[in-house]
Amino acid sequence: MSDAVFETERLVVRDWAPGDAERMYDMYSRDDVVRFLGAAPSPMPSLEAAGERITRGELRNGEARAAGTPFGWWAAEVRESGVVAGSIALVQIDGSREPDAPVEVAWALHPDAQGHGFATEGARGALERGHEAGLEEILALIDQANAPSRGVARRLGLELTGVTEEFYGKPLMVWVSRRSS
Repeated sequence: MSDAVFETERLVVRDWAPGDAERMYDMYSRDDVVRFLGAAPSPMPSLEAAGERITRGELRNGEARAAGTPFGWWAAEVRESGVVAGSIALVQIDGSREPDAPVEVAWALHPDAQGHGFATEGARGALERGHEAGLEEILALIDQANAPSRGVARRLGLELTGVTEEFYGKPLMVWVSRRSS
């Protein structure tokens, strides 16, 4: 297991590792997992694609650490079982690397990990990480049809500010977390 980026009560949030490729593929190859992700959701096509995504993630996470930013796309591993529940991310929207680009917290869980509070717990840790690093505002962009993620946003205490097509070219609810003074 690679080093933790941050930990919560039940999760070790860490970089995805090559040994996670099968779990990643099993998760991201499912229509029900990817249907709300990104501009043009599509299932991961192969185990090889999972390995390539892990390699790209390692590079991006390494760049983020080298730059001293709180950003990353991580595996959320359940401490008790060692099984990866899903992904937690704190990223600049649309892959921007501009210093003032909006930042998004995001999550996706394997179906066998849903309904246990892991998304809320992992996202809360990512929000704390971002705000402690000085980010004033972090967004959660949620498809209106994604009731479970709307529930996560509510449990996190995020403020719904409206719906926009500004990000990812489709209507998304914009939920905001603001840094407390």
